[in-house]
Amino acid sequence: MSSLGSAIEAANATLVAKRNLEAVGEYFTDGYTAHVTGRDIRGGHDVVRKTLGALFRAFSSIHVEVEVFLESEDRVCWQRTLTGNQTGSFKGFPASQREVVWRDMVSSQFENGRISEEWVVTDLAEQLLMARKKK
Repeated sequence: MSSLGSAIEAANATLVAKRNLEAVGEYFTDGYTAHVTGRDIRGGHDVVRKTLGALFRAFSSIHVEVEVFLESEDRVCWQRTLTGNQTGSFKGFPASQREVVWRDMVSSQFENGRISEEWVVTDLAEQLLMARKKK
């Protein structure tokens, strides 16, 4: 695996698994932008911290597995599978107190060794709806 694929794995291990939001600047540029379901979310390090903070408040524990599919000189296409117990509300979905498993498909663009832009497709909302229906 190239250094970019390793950077994706390290970012997930540090930021998600270890919940170390102080390290955001090591992995993301100041001008980071995420493209998620037809909208662009700009905000650099703050958007990463806010997104992860919301996940951490909603899920008492999160386990992450990363699979890198394709790497080029400045881009990595990868998938992560996340598992967590939803003990808090998330984006309008009340806490289900159930384990939720979801997948994110991501294409990460790098600039000077850090992620500058990402395109993300996730099935989290669908999985939260299914967990709610199981009650």
